[in-house]
Amino acid sequence: MDLRPGIRHALRTDGARKLLGSPIARRHEARRRSMRTLLRGGRVIDPATGFDGTADVLVADGVVTAVGAGLQAAPGDTEIDVSGLVVGPGFIDLHSHVHTIAGHRLQAMDGVTTALDLEAGLMPIERAYAEAAAAGRPLHYGFSASWGGARAKVLAGIEPDANIGSGLTVLGNPVWQRSSSPSELAAWLSLVEGELAAGALGVGVLLGYAPATDPAEFLALARLAKEAGVPTYTHVRELVEVDPATPADGSEEIAIVAAETGAAMHHCHVNSTSGRHVDRVLAALEAGRSAGSRVTVEAYPYGAGSTGIGAAFLSPERLKMKGLSPSNVLMLETGERFSDEARLLQVRAEDPGAPCILEFLDEKDPSDRALLHQALAFPDAIVASDAMPVYWKDGGNESTEWPLPPGGTTHPRTAGTYAKTLRLMVRESAAWTWLEAFRRCSYLPARVLDEVAPAARAKGRLDVGADADIVVLDPASITDAATYFDSTRPSVGIRHLFVSGVPVVSDGELRTDAFPGRPLRGEPR
Repeated sequence: MDLRPGIRHALRTDGARKLLGSPIARRHEARRRSMRTLLRGGRVIDPATGFDGTADVLVADGVVTAVGAGLQAAPGDTEIDVSGLVVGPGFIDLHSHVHTIAGHRLQAMDGVTTALDLEAGLMPIERAYAEAAAAGRPLHYGFSASWGGARAKVLAGIEPDANIGSGLTVLGNPVWQRSSSPSELAAWLSLVEGELAAGALGVGVLLGYAPATDPAEFLALARLAKEAGVPTYTHVRELVEVDPATPADGSEEIAIVAAETGAAMHHCHVNSTSGRHVDRVLAALEAGRSAGSRVTVEAYPYGAGSTGIGAAFLSPERLKMKGLSPSNVLMLETGERFSDEARLLQVRAEDPGAPCILEFLDEKDPSDRALLHQALAFPDAIVASDAMPVYWKDGGNESTEWPLPPGGTTHPRTAGTYAKTLRLMVRESAAWTWLEAFRRCSYLPARVLDEVAPAARAKGRLDVGADADIVVLDPASITDAATYFDSTRPSVGIRHLFVSGVPVVSDGELRTDAFPGRPLRGEPR
């Protein structure tokens, strides 16, 4: 996330620089095609078929080739004893703003095999994919078309650079936040359409950052998405309880537009946008889904979010509407907690893209913890992290060192979302079985992508023919380790992780030579 172009865009280490332009993809493709691995005797979970039992899993050429008892390894095969461990499809994160090797490695230690930036997206999409491929990635990656980038280009003349950091800075610019004229609407819709044709995985819509825009624009975008056969991924606008003057209630708008257009529409981080109104929001979404709206929902297990300090909903007036104050906002890089409105306004004006943390629920309060649990437990709710990059005080946001250099800061959800969710929902509360956990973390997110990206149909499953994106975890010890004060501590309990059959984590240790990540691209109608 490049908040100060020209400074943070520089990589931290010579090793990272050497990765740029290297033939990483070709090297790992050859490695993937030569690898055969037999996982022996684990508790295998396949959410696609409902299988949950002891079995062996054979992987060859990046694909699952056999699942069953008593499979035999051939000479030269790697055989790994995974008895007592849970084996399942790697987690698919639909909402990750991590575009670095450092961030991908933290997510790998959390069980993620595919990290996609779909809420915000990047523009131009071809540049986003090209830069990721050139640098190399431990995990699979992909991007949506950026609604915010397209609008900013047309309404404010800001040229997008496929960098989410400079994109965060743009979020604080009020010029692009207004409604569009008919000609402007046609212009930025055309840009979005071009990005879809270039392989974007749908459209990322940061509606909550331009909450006063004409609802007709959102409707027009949904019609375009339906025609193209792609999903939208929306950070909804404010709820009516927060802002009675909002042009449309955030939770109801997405269900209504999905019903009217038939578009597949994904509601991002329902926990953070709903706050203490999650009961009403989830009821509205369920009513819409029952009536036929194609709305999917995601949540993460934290009571604080993270964004750029210039975001519209972090103004002092908006914070008051939410029942919050400047003291609920914490600067990520410095640790400063705002003591008054004047200081908050000063930083918003001077450095609108600076990352911050916003506390919206108190995780120590039992009633607030229950609201987080309710969002995760909502039927078919998908787990997604909203992961953020790691920042160091010297201005860098990338490192190929492992363990990561000291002093890096991020939101703990970057390192711990999936392990924390498994701890809370499986180990501690038994709200989910392991089968249900893999359904929420692997299978359902892949199904959101089936229509736009046919390659996703081989993901989120662990049957013959599935992609060999596999996580092996210890069910007794899986837990998060990252905190708000020590945010880059890797999760505990991920024993092995394979991306396209290539080991990225082995025996609980990260493989620093592993860059098997490949692009997942859209194929719109």
